[in-house]
Amino acid sequence: SLEIDIVADKIGNIRLTATVDAAAGTSHDLDKVILSLDMSDEFKEMFFYVIQLAAIIAVIILFWDKMFPFQFSDRSKPVIKKDTFIVWVKVVIACIPGAIVTLLFDDIIDAHLHTAAVIAAALIIYGIAFIVIEKKNKDKNPSTEKLEDISFKQALEIGLFQTLSIIPGTSRSGSTIMGGLVMGISRVAVSEFTFFLAVPVMIGMSAIKLIKFGFSFTPEEIFVLAAGSATAFMVSVVVIKVFMGYIRKHDFTAFGWYRIILGAAVLALELLVF
Repeated sequence: SLEIDIVADKIGNIRLTATVDAAAGTSHDLDKVILSLDMSDEFKEMFFYVIQLAAIIAVIILFWDKMFPFQFSDRSKPVIKKDTFIVWVKVVIACIPGAIVTLLFDDIIDAHLHTAAVIAAALIIYGIAFIVIEKKNKDKNPSTEKLEDISFKQALEIGLFQTLSIIPGTSRSGSTIMGGLVMGISRVAVSEFTFFLAVPVMIGMSAIKLIKFGFSFTPEEIFVLAAGSATAFMVSVVVIKVFMGYIRKHDFTAFGWYRIILGAAVLALELLVF
């Protein structure tokens, strides 16, 4: 899913960094390791998820015509848009593997694998995977061109690929797009499906983190959360448009190299610090 991470350090000294996780990066995990909020660990855990909900709102607004399964403008047509409704059914199917894996292993992963070494390794490994997959697909035409043509079986397989994102350094959008490319789905179609998939996933994850944290916020926490969410929304609107325009003309090779370089930088920083 599109992941926009905003890091607010202190009241009166807010540092905002916006990074798009469009098929490649995992700034959410990097921020946890490299950057810090001057607040409780519980708030930080909730913050890094909830601000992504603002990015999802941007997705919904930009893709409203494709995502909204009803139409009321033309009385001669059914109220329910059949193709859109079926896409949402496929999204639900794709969510099932990730939901199961998250419920079973999320706490264990959070406790033991959120380290710079693991994140760097995942960045590099999946960066190489993107380059190899794109090179292999270079002279091939996608077997599935449009979002509506993604089958129920492919939706489930995309959901299985999404379970890879439980490993820190492996993004949800990156794993699902990579899976789609392996299956022969076009870049645009799998990216659009990834945006659909991000909606229930991020709403669910944000709700879980909010419930765990509770709804009692200090004025400072409200300010930081509001600033992060507002910036995430504004940056997302711009980045999504640029991203969709980019993938219509280019492949994900550049994102693969980006991941490799970023992973190497994380390792270098880890060695310098420790």
